[in-house]
Amino acid sequence: MRARGDTGVGDGESGSDSGPGSGPGHPGGRVVGDLVDFDLAAQVAARLVRPGPRVGRDEADQVVGELRVAAAEAAGPVARTAHLPELTEQPPALVVDRVSWARANVEAFRTLLGPVEVPLRSGERPAPARGGAAVDRATTAVGRRTTGAELGSLLSFLSSRVLGQFDVFSGVDGGRAGRLLLVAPNVVQVERDLQVDPRDFRRWVCLHEEAHRLQFGAHPWLRRWITDEARALAQDLLGHQRDLGERLSGVLQALPEVLRGTAEGSGVGVADLLQTPAQRERVAALVAVMSLLEGHADVVMDDVGPQVVPSVATIRARFTQRRRGRGSLDQVVRRLLGLDAKTRQYADGARFVRGAVGQVGWEGFNAVWSGPEQLPSPAEVADPAAWVARVHG
Repeated sequence: MRARGDTGVGDGESGSDSGPGSGPGHPGGRVVGDLVDFDLAAQVAARLVRPGPRVGRDEADQVVGELRVAAAEAAGPVARTAHLPELTEQPPALVVDRVSWARANVEAFRTLLGPVEVPLRSGERPAPARGGAAVDRATTAVGRRTTGAELGSLLSFLSSRVLGQFDVFSGVDGGRAGRLLLVAPNVVQVERDLQVDPRDFRRWVCLHEEAHRLQFGAHPWLRRWITDEARALAQDLLGHQRDLGERLSGVLQALPEVLRGTAEGSGVGVADLLQTPAQRERVAALVAVMSLLEGHADVVMDDVGPQVVPSVATIRARFTQRRRGRGSLDQVVRRLLGLDAKTRQYADGARFVRGAVGQVGWEGFNAVWSGPEQLPSPAEVADPAAWVARVHG
């Protein structure tokens, strides 16, 4: 199924804020934009994306139209339930297919990671003043293409699993608003699998994604802060190459436990095992904020649901069961990619939001959006009373 009519994602409009060779040389290292072939990533993703469900032209047009309307109609109820001001002059939701979603996320990765500097390896020459990508072309070309192909393969896998997404990173450096993406073929596939009312399910999905748009749209500092934190973390992770071999050895030793889901911190991906203890602390702090965002969106969605989605109880029950009932191969892949941790973020964050709102109400809870210092720590996500005590005294 192809969601036609929205050409702003992945159809020739790059919109990226940075890329290979887009700035001066980096005498102390190189930028990730010189080390990853993002264009190849988009091409690989497009080739590997699995086809969506069979949908006729008229039905496809209906799905696209209903998703656009559902997203627009969700904005008011979501803002009122969250006790936040309703956004005005927001760009309409982009209803996309799987390939366009993958291309949009290549763009997001380019924006996020492209400017991040990494140290030179032993014996490697610094970049010249112009055209950083010209450094040792013969030795870097294979690496660029390999990492690009890996990114494209990952996004092709994820493209059939994402229902919607608020794109935080694309356009952030240029001051453009974030984009709300709704992946039409995946919505259709899941509503068919769950055997739920299609119109209700589409409304339900839009409630969650509009909650994310509200979080960032009502608090512009948050989008900038998350981008800066993610870039700083990437810089830290990529800047520790001397002990990479030792950590890679640890991955190989721990791989059987990861596959069985019994490793310490079960549910993390292989990449998490490459982190030092200090890096794991930084990751945990960022994951705590992600848990807040996902849990808040889930709570708002569930609170609004009965008002606008008549069959919300059935949808929630079947969707939750679907999360638990994946086959063994899919569970292995999810563990390797760290997707189980994503599932836990919904539950952990929702408990935090419910606990905090229960103590100080929505107005008191919304202090969490006032600045970085009010965001919950990992310990506070697990103990909302501790956050309330720190923020409200």
